[in-house]
Amino acid sequence: MFQTFEAPAAPTATAPRVSALRTILARRKLDAFLIPRADEYQNDYVPACAERLAFLTGFTGSAGLAVVASTSAALFVDGRYTVQAPREVDTTIFTICGIRSNDLEPWLIATLRQGARIGFDPMLHTLSEVEALRATADKAKAKLVEVARNPVDQVWGKDRPPLPSGPILIHPIEMSGQSPADKIAAVQKDLRQAGQAAAVTCATDSVCWLFDIRGSDVAHNPVVLARAIVPASGKPELFVDKSKWTPEARAHLSGLVKAKPPEALWEQLAALKAAGKPVRLAANTASWAIAKALGGATGRTRTGARVVVRGTDPCAELKTVKNAAEIAGARAAHLRDGVAVTRFLAWLDRAQTDGAVRDGRIDEIGAVRQLEAFRRDTGALKEISFPTIAGSGPNGAIVHYRVSEATNRALQLGELFLIDSGGQYADGTTDITRTVAIGSPTREMTERFTLVLAGMIAVATARFPRGTRGVDLDPLARDALWRRGLVYEHGTGHGVGSYLNVHEGPASISKAGFAVLKPGMILSDEPGYYKPGAYGIRIENLILVGEPENVGGDTAMMGFETLTLAPIDRRLIVANLLSPEQLAWLNAYHARVRKALSPHLDRATKSWLSEATQPVDLDGAPPETRRS
Repeated sequence: MFQTFEAPAAPTATAPRVSALRTILARRKLDAFLIPRADEYQNDYVPACAERLAFLTGFTGSAGLAVVASTSAALFVDGRYTVQAPREVDTTIFTICGIRSNDLEPWLIATLRQGARIGFDPMLHTLSEVEALRATADKAKAKLVEVARNPVDQVWGKDRPPLPSGPILIHPIEMSGQSPADKIAAVQKDLRQAGQAAAVTCATDSVCWLFDIRGSDVAHNPVVLARAIVPASGKPELFVDKSKWTPEARAHLSGLVKAKPPEALWEQLAALKAAGKPVRLAANTASWAIAKALGGATGRTRTGARVVVRGTDPCAELKTVKNAAEIAGARAAHLRDGVAVTRFLAWLDRAQTDGAVRDGRIDEIGAVRQLEAFRRDTGALKEISFPTIAGSGPNGAIVHYRVSEATNRALQLGELFLIDSGGQYADGTTDITRTVAIGSPTREMTERFTLVLAGMIAVATARFPRGTRGVDLDPLARDALWRRGLVYEHGTGHGVGSYLNVHEGPASISKAGFAVLKPGMILSDEPGYYKPGAYGIRIENLILVGEPENVGGDTAMMGFETLTLAPIDRRLIVANLLSPEQLAWLNAYHARVRKALSPHLDRATKSWLSEATQPVDLDGAPPETRRS
């Protein structure tokens, strides 16, 4: 299994760890310390040795910030985790601050004395984060203090997991569609046009994309822990542990890069600073330690020469716009993944008809194992793209729920089952969510499912001109819910890599989606609705931004191609809540799914799929019959 189900540390482990941390802080004359959910490379997912937030607090979400003071502590989380955090964290120690109170300033003012010293690890916070934290500390009349050795690591001690040691793997040009030499040349052209001497590339997925390498240093994300300095001319420098180099990797990059150990980065940054020439840094991925090594936030040397130039990661946009080979690979990966997901949905339906669900023989862990087994049957699965979210009943209302042996719950009749999963294949990365009726759903469930579906279709069918951003499309997914006073507290869509990170910036469909959407970008389309203590609903397909085309009028418009291929549960659809156009899209989508997947399915699953993708009647919901 790529996924494990061990229960996180019991909240009882928190108290002695926080106490030990406070002892260290007092010794260092620090009044508080910041613990982000980040590693030294600013990865979205982090290796086990960097799970400091989970170690100290018990919180296992993918985003959060803890602050530990001498007598108080708080955990700040966004709207995805306001249900999850109190379940995992000892709330007698940590105050949980949700998205509507996610403001550090009032907590610091209420908790700390004037002149208090707030410690932070400069490797774990980006340049932009530190600037924001400094502004907050100033308002609280406190001082932000860099800490050379992370005190949480001291508390962790010998039990802290080691650094990952997986080898560098080669991503073939047949999959990437462009050689590393050509990618390097494109980045260097960008730097020369901008009048910049070099760029420090800190995002691991950018480094892996640039050099056509992959790895296993971060679970579910095929990346190598590495950084790079790309000069405007000459060979880039790749900073990665020498133990990761294989003969194949050296041959692959021979003549293209200068291989250096990670610790050599600091010497090279000092040399760039001394040269006094402009160096590009992405403020949202470069750690404060790296920015400081180049001259700090102002980025100037003692002679006044400007070194740090803030800009986008030069690889980011090139990476997010997929080329023809990557698009072909994505289509192939989604066809393959759709077969696996459809086999799973048919299996789950049979478990309802044969009494396995009624008898309590199907639980969340069993469902996760079965879905992974179907993906493994493809013979192409490299990894899952993230820990599968499999929430039955009330667990489905936890947006990023991760089932463990402690939380595992049997699927029960009369409830909903939300399963959000994905696969990593050499030709593409997938991410799909389906919400399934277990037994007979309530009218409320079907209505709210249909409103979520309406939002997903609204994005999938959107037409928009060049220059449109994700933030411009985000309201389309929310409108049907908003009209009935319903909301969801997460983004509608995120970028997806090509056999890389399942969460890929900078493009997104969200309230913060300010990157312009361009042809070739792959994003998710995943509105939802969550009723705490009862159920969760999310429907997710991946979509590809297409080339502009004339649709009438004066301006060519872009749209989306839906990549994901798997049926949507018709039993949960109230047809008269969808417009005729939305119903037409749904029926056409199901016809496409049936045609694409049927040749790859066994007879029983093909028969199931045929029934599951029958057109939804315009006069109402599909018949209340059990699929078989």
